[in-house]
Amino acid sequence: MPKVFASIKTVPYKVEIRTASGNEITVDEPLDSGGKDTGFSPKELLAAALSACTSVTLRMYMDRKGWETSEIKVETELTEVEKKTVFDQKIEFSGEIDDEKKNRLIQIANACPVHKLLSNPIEFRTGTV
Repeated sequence: MPKVFASIKTVPYKVEIRTASGNEITVDEPLDSGGKDTGFSPKELLAAALSACTSVTLRMYMDRKGWETSEIKVETELTEVEKKTVFDQKIEFSGEIDDEKKNRLIQIANACPVHKLLSNPIEFRTGTV
């Protein structure tokens, strides 16, 4: 299972995140929230995870089916409305994809692993070291 480590020091809201395998990314709050906007905000990172997973899942499926497209673009917007989190996704394929294939690809997009994680009940267990 994925494990990440986050560390914040004295620079306001700048968080260094690293994975167990050694990948690193900077997360920061936007200027209007007191950060320096040097990286994704936490909510942008969450939307990015869904976009990335959707993109990879669609590419894997299309490759397996032999369906041609040189590029898949996924735009994800995260909003909060009346105590509800909403992910709006728009997917664009280069080239011609017929409506039947597009409908199937939307089903596949909604079955990506991150989509499934976010759709399932979520439990938080927070403690100290």
